[in-house]
Amino acid sequence: MTYTDDTRKEADGVASGGYAAARLRLLTAPGPSGPRRRAALARLTDEWLAGLFTAAVGGPARGIALVAVGGYGRGELSPRSDLDLLLLHDGADDAAVAALADRLWYPVWDLGLALDHSVRTPAQARRTARDDLKAQLGLLDARHLAGDLGLTTALRTTVLADWRNQAPKRLPELRQLCADRAERRGELRYLLEPDLKEARGGLRDATALRAVAASWLADAPRTGLDEARRRLLDVRDALHLTTGRATDRLALQEQDQVAAALGLPDADALLRQVYEAARVIAYAGDVTWREVGRVLRSRAVRPRLRAVLGGGRPAAERTPLAEGVVEQEGEVVLARTARPEHDPVLPLRAAAAAAQAGLPLSPHAVRHLAATARPLTVPWPTEAREQLVTLLGSGRPTVEVWEALDAEGLITRLLPDWDRVRCRPQRNAVHLWTVDRHLIETAVRASALTRRVHRPDLLLVAALLHDIGKGWPGDHAVTGETIARDTAARIGFDRADADVLATLVRHHLLLVETATRRDLDDPATVRAVATAVGTRTTLELLHALTEADALATGPAAWSAWRASLVGDLVRRVAALLAGETTGTPEPSAEPTAEQERLAVEAGRTGGPVLALRARTEHPGEPPEDPAAPDDAEPQPLGVELLIAVPGRPGVLPAVAGVLALHRLTVRTAGLRALDLPAGLDGGPVLLLDWRVAAEYGSLPQAARLRADLVRALDGSLDVAARLAERDAARTRRRGVVAPPPRVTVAPAASWHATVIEVRAQDAPGLLFRIGHALEQAGVRVRSMHVSTLGANAVDAFYVTGATGAPLPDAEAAALAETLEKTLRT
Repeated sequence: MTYTDDTRKEADGVASGGYAAARLRLLTAPGPSGPRRRAALARLTDEWLAGLFTAAVGGPARGIALVAVGGYGRGELSPRSDLDLLLLHDGADDAAVAALADRLWYPVWDLGLALDHSVRTPAQARRTARDDLKAQLGLLDARHLAGDLGLTTALRTTVLADWRNQAPKRLPELRQLCADRAERRGELRYLLEPDLKEARGGLRDATALRAVAASWLADAPRTGLDEARRRLLDVRDALHLTTGRATDRLALQEQDQVAAALGLPDADALLRQVYEAARVIAYAGDVTWREVGRVLRSRAVRPRLRAVLGGGRPAAERTPLAEGVVEQEGEVVLARTARPEHDPVLPLRAAAAAAQAGLPLSPHAVRHLAATARPLTVPWPTEAREQLVTLLGSGRPTVEVWEALDAEGLITRLLPDWDRVRCRPQRNAVHLWTVDRHLIETAVRASALTRRVHRPDLLLVAALLHDIGKGWPGDHAVTGETIARDTAARIGFDRADADVLATLVRHHLLLVETATRRDLDDPATVRAVATAVGTRTTLELLHALTEADALATGPAAWSAWRASLVGDLVRRVAALLAGETTGTPEPSAEPTAEQERLAVEAGRTGGPVLALRARTEHPGEPPEDPAAPDDAEPQPLGVELLIAVPGRPGVLPAVAGVLALHRLTVRTAGLRALDLPAGLDGGPVLLLDWRVAAEYGSLPQAARLRADLVRALDGSLDVAARLAERDAARTRRRGVVAPPPRVTVAPAASWHATVIEVRAQDAPGLLFRIGHALEQAGVRVRSMHVSTLGANAVDAFYVTGATGAPLPDAEAAALAETLEKTLRT
């Protein structure tokens, strides 16, 4: 048999053409992807390959077989899947085997199909499996396609026997392989652009669980596992058909199309289904690997026990943890006397005991509780509420215990509103987690802050509920307030405590938004927060909740700088609530000695004068990370940049542009006019007090900043052109379109200025463009407050007219409209 035989080449071409046409009809037929289509595609491919094999052999096939392995062996053939094939032979005629391989592989390549192929004897296949874990996993799913069935059957039997005999060694290797992959690819159930195959909870993990079951050493929880795997395969099929590529990455720009192909309303519904499936697989993996570890430890210990005890199997020790709850072999299980049908608090008691002990809940115990426990009365009994608070306050172990309850539907039974946030994606790059996991992460963070508040129970429950409104349309804080009040009554809090919880949920963003976007020296700012919060106790709780929420969001949401601003705001509001201040307008603070010195020098030289000074955390404040040691080094908050410039037009855009050219990020900015002392000629000097930080690398020297600022002010440095050049050279992500900027007027935000709030995509030179537009509008900027969250900038500008008074409403609205149009171009 030779591939150069023209007759056989023509026959192969006819067969391949028929297969290609049938394949195309199958993949383009109406209807969603699913198991039936995958099975039909596998059957069609089987028939085509078997036909190629039979035509090439030309007679009875002895000592040679064509075998499907891996995903093709399982019949999971997605539209762009590789064909994983093994040509198995007895080694009798190597030349004939090589010729047959050519007759099989080239038609596959000619059709543009991806092929993963090998040619081996059974002995070679066993040696490869012994040396390569991935190859061994592929052979576990070996399926006969054509040729000598006895050869395939013998290989399958031998490979399975080897796998079971080697399980104590290979399973730990497989577990490490899964852990390494999870470290590289992340958690499928939280990623906005997940890899359906490689990420933790994906198809690779589902295959690993099949391999564990084949070892007979342990088995995965079966409930929902096959359905979860099927759902991920359906999504991958639709992704292949939508993109026309062999990809497993569900990119943002393709999610709406994939959702439509699956009959789902939108991309959020698609991601939620993916997350739910991944959660089932990841939880099954946790339970399975825990069982594997237990069995392997038991096997290692049992021979020594037999030697000591003279045979027999000792009873597992059971250590009481709580009423009806014991520890056994490293898991929390129910006591033999426990009666869930008569003890409705038992699920929460068992969960709290497990979290407090840092132990996993036995899946069998959770399943039994879900099937037999009576519902709690409403309102809950006191013990149930206390056990919930204990669970939430247990720190990191809370996550695993909560997920075990959630896997069996116990959480939505206890808190019905949880269902709307369960597995709900957050399309915000700042957030690391889905809504439900973020709420649990916030509780974990809050547990480290309970010593700072008088009512830790309210802090922990508020952490659990602060984003509960995200499952409903509209402002999630407003909706969440109502849900929090209802939930508080459900779990047994009195009306006063329910009011506090509702206030915390309603205003959980108040402190950080006010601290980063408003002028804290303006009494109206402090009084507005005090009015919203109401009491010092609520303020204390809100402060801790703000920190926990931000820390649980992600690295971009919290920093020593934000902590210092929020802390400053809280101190001012606390003083007002305690009656130490009146909240009435006070005269502006006198300039410091350094500010006066800079102003005088600027007046004498007629040019800008700069001073740089490092800033660190306020002494005595808690460190940013609650786990950091008390003696940790102060963390830098950036650099304070003081600039004194003789009054002239264009100062604000010039300074902002020069800082952008030097890749400096502005965190806060203020400016004021100082009159020069008697004897110095000239008008007032503008004093800018800004806090900046380098985007990366080290800070530039003050002399270089000053030189460029002089050039920007005299017009010899074209800041706009330089920024445009750099912007043109930036690499942009394809398919990502930023939402348009929005500029609004914040009503009643200040007594002595008009507050213009800008929300836009953060970019180098953004402050320069805003400053230039404000300069063109002829308004004076009293101060500005900058906040950057991921790719989004939220900046507030306190502006006045030429006389120093707030702008009339009509002028303020016109200014906002003009500024928005400028930023859109």
